Amino acid sequence: MERRAVRRASGATTFYEVPSRTIIDRVPEAVGLGVSWAVSPYRGCAHACLYCAARGGHRQLGLDGERDFGSAIVVKTDAAKRLRAELAAPRWKGEPVGIGFSGDCYQEAEQVYRLMPGIIAALRDAGNPFRVMTKSALVLRDAELLAGAAEVAQVEARVSIGFVDDRLRRAVEPGAPSAQKRLELCAELGERGVPCGVLMGPILPCLTDSEDQLRAVVRRVAEAGAVSLTPMVLQLPPGAREWYLRWLAEEHPRLLPRYEELYAGGPLAGEDYRRRVVGRVNELARLYGIGARRAPWQAQRSADRQLALL
Repeated sequence: MERRAVRRASGATTFYEVPSRTIIDRVPEAVGLGVSWAVSPYRGCAHACLYCAARGGHRQLGLDGERDFGSAIVVKTDAAKRLRAELAAPRWKGEPVGIGFSGDCYQEAEQVYRLMPGIIAALRDAGNPFRVMTKSALVLRDAELLAGAAEVAQVEARVSIGFVDDRLRRAVEPGAPSAQKRLELCAELGERGVPCGVLMGPILPCLTDSEDQLRAVVRRVAEAGAVSLTPMVLQLPPGAREWYLRWLAEEHPRLLPRYEELYAGGPLAGEDYRRRVVGRVNELARLYGIGARRAPWQAQRSADRQLALL
C-alpha cells in the first residue's frame, strides 16, 4: 500500500492518500451494527481505542495495527466520486449503509480532507438511507447537510458511548472525547434536526457491565434525547485482541482468566453472557423511554437523483 500511496505528514500523523477501488464494502453480520454495507473514507483512527476491531485491517495494508493505528491514517481521497458511481450502478439496491466503520469519519483527518460533505451529498441525491458513526463533535459542521438528507432518506447519527467512567476512557480511548462531550453532542444533533442514537459499545466485561454502570449510561443517554440505543459487547478479533489483552494483563491481571473463558470461542464473548447483558440494556432502555416517542420516518421531499460523476 505504501508504495502506491501519496504520503503527507502532519505533526505526528502520516496520511496515506490512496484512490478507492471500491467504497461500499460488505459488513460481516457478526459485527452486530444493523447494516450490511459500510462506507469508510478513512482507515485508522486518531482516537486510538485499544479495543477497535479495525486495527487488524492495518496489518493487511502493511502497517502496524498496534503502533500505527492512531498515527498512520489511510485517506480515500476520491471517496465521494467513487460513491456516486457505485450508487448509480444497476446492481446497487439502495440498502442502508453505515459510514465510519474502519475509522471515525469525523476524526482530525476530516478537518484536512473534508470528504464527508461530498459523501453525504451523494447519498442524499440518491435518496439512500445511511447512518454516520462518530465520537467527534466535528459532525456538527455538517448538521445542516445531514438534516437536509434526512428529508429524503432515513438518516441517523450514531454516537458511541460504552461507559461514563472517564478514568477508564482515558486508558482505553486515549484520543476520544469524554462521555459527557459525546452526550452533549447527541443532544445538540437532535436540536439541529439530525436524529441521533447511541451505540452503547463496547461494554467491557467485568469493567463496565455492572447493574449500576449500565443504568448510569442508559439514564444519561435518555436525558440526552437519543432516539435509539444499541448495546454492543466488546469484540476481540485478531489485531485488537492482542493489544487489548496486553493492556488488561498490565492493569487488571485478575480478570484475564475470565476473559480467556468468555472469548475462548473467538472474537465474540460467550452467547449466554451477551444475551444477558444486551437483554438488560434493552430492558433499561424501555424503562427510561428511549425511542418511545419516535415517529416513523417519512420523506418530506423527493431525492434529486443527481448521480452524475463530479
